[in-house]
Amino acid sequence: MGVVYWKLNPNDYENNEELKKFRETRGYNYMDLLDLCPEKVQNYEQKLKNFCTEHIHQDEEIHYCLEGSGYFDVRDKDDRWIRIWIKAGDLIILPARIYHRFTLDTSNYVKDEEIHYCLEGSGYFDVRDKDDRWIRIWIKAGDLIILPARIYHRFTLDTNNYVKLMRLFMGELVWTPYNRSHEEHPARKEYIKSLTTKTAMPLAAH
Repeated sequence: MGVVYWKLNPNDYENNEELKKFRETRGYNYMDLLDLCPEKVQNYEQKLKNFCTEHIHQDEEIHYCLEGSGYFDVRDKDDRWIRIWIKAGDLIILPARIYHRFTLDTSNYVKDEEIHYCLEGSGYFDVRDKDDRWIRIWIKAGDLIILPARIYHRFTLDTNNYVKLMRLFMGELVWTPYNRSHEEHPARKEYIKSLTTKTAMPLAAH
């Protein structure tokens, strides 16, 4: 069928050398994260329905499960369904144009990062730190920035007054902003809680 599988350590994926080597070898330059559960996804039922509808992609599809679990169903050469159970640490590659679908299992949760790649021009992303202060990040052509889910942020052009950004998504476009204040939103509460376990928010320069 052409399905490829790897087992990796999901606990420190940001610094995992094996994952880094894997991405470099296969040319995977971009990454996105998806928390797929009712509390974190807008129109959750519809999105899950879309994932569970049999479909194909023009290019191969890569999923690395960091938390939770679920099922990928793929068609074999005789058009029969083969079910693949994935859980934390499993990385699966589905070949281009294979019929497949995805659904959660009884755990009802899986975690598969807003990503902006500046192609032309320049501008500023402002983000709030853990003390609610603004930090300004200047991006220009060639810069790729990943904003963690649930962080307050804003974007503005600089004096060049022009920017061309690539925005990366998984699945269909879902881009619902929650303007301040949404401190009681479950996702926002989770982000604030995550800050208590970190001394700082890393800004990696490459």
